[in-house]
Amino acid sequence: MKALSVAFVGVSLFLSSTAYPQTAVKIGVLTDLSGPYADLSGEGSIIGARLAVEEFKAQNKDISVEVISADHQNKPDIGGAIARKWFDQEKVDAIIDVANSGVALAISQISKDKDKVFLGTGAASSDLTGKACSPNTVHWTYDTYALSHGTGGALVKAGGDSWFFLTADYAFGQALERDTSAVVIAQGGKVAGSVRHPLNTSDFSSFLLQAQAAKTKVIGLANAGADTINAIKQASEFGITEKTRLAALLFFITDVHSLGLKTAHGLVLTEAYYWDLNDETRAFSKRFAQQAPGRVPSQIHAGAYSATLHYLKAIAVAGNKSGAAVVTEMKKQPTKDIVFGDGSVREDGRHLHDMYLFEVKKPEESKGAWDYYKLLAKIPAEDAFRPLSESTCPLVKK
Repeated sequence: MKALSVAFVGVSLFLSSTAYPQTAVKIGVLTDLSGPYADLSGEGSIIGARLAVEEFKAQNKDISVEVISADHQNKPDIGGAIARKWFDQEKVDAIIDVANSGVALAISQISKDKDKVFLGTGAASSDLTGKACSPNTVHWTYDTYALSHGTGGALVKAGGDSWFFLTADYAFGQALERDTSAVVIAQGGKVAGSVRHPLNTSDFSSFLLQAQAAKTKVIGLANAGADTINAIKQASEFGITEKTRLAALLFFITDVHSLGLKTAHGLVLTEAYYWDLNDETRAFSKRFAQQAPGRVPSQIHAGAYSATLHYLKAIAVAGNKSGAAVVTEMKKQPTKDIVFGDGSVREDGRHLHDMYLFEVKKPEESKGAWDYYKLLAKIPAEDAFRPLSESTCPLVKK
């Protein structure tokens, strides 16, 4: 599927035409359209943003919304150049997705400098609401703190008290290894070490052999997308999974689909969204499938929808597009939608919502297409994300 760049004009957001002149909003979906994260973000994030815009078409009076997209190629310099061009020349008001923490940290700073909005719906590093927090950034969907405490904490409690990490060598992987190591050690476990691999690695043999040599109970995969898929496939081929448990610390339903239940079953994972969780998530999945036949949305696709929706509602209330002002309004207003239910945006920019601990089904347990998960536990929002008492964000009042 080719990259989408679609404009939706004449979308009204509850503003009286006599109160404000017409406002034109331009949203840029900066995503991975060609690399290891294309399946779990990519085109689906563009669709998620479009679905949020479509919810306002019935009013169609006071705010027009245009959605454009580009491929950051998982490179901070390319992503930064696109962001600056969008903000300076193309009048983009907000950037969403950015499923690469290295790129996301760069976009967050640029958005602050330009007084625009960054909605991090695809990035994972908890530093986005920690030491690198910004009054112009809201971090949606998940982060490395939630993933490490959900999946990592569950596996330690189940007896996986010795770990070795196979880590993507950039900001995301390093943050996920750091946060998960802290959970393992806090619960009395041990971390034997780690090995770091380049992003988008095809051959994991040497890295897996190093991990196997550590003789730990768990090998933590601090990577995502195609890297996680390749690591799991090769670990299975080498027979490593017969004696050592793999922890896929950031895992998506698209990854399960690529691997197949025969290989992926038994993996425990933490997600913010699952298409078959309830009637509302199923309704969203049906809408998504109308634009992406044969597919279901990942949690990043759901996050793009949810964040875009709340952002537009905040503009409607604020009556202007100033970046910091809109984010301030986003923090004031509660969030509610069909993918994440009730939520809120905290002072550090962290979007709070429930998270879920799932286990991948065995092939014989699946009842049909994309029926991949069984729910192990619901993690309440207040437990899922880093408490403000532990925050290093300068915006947090001490």
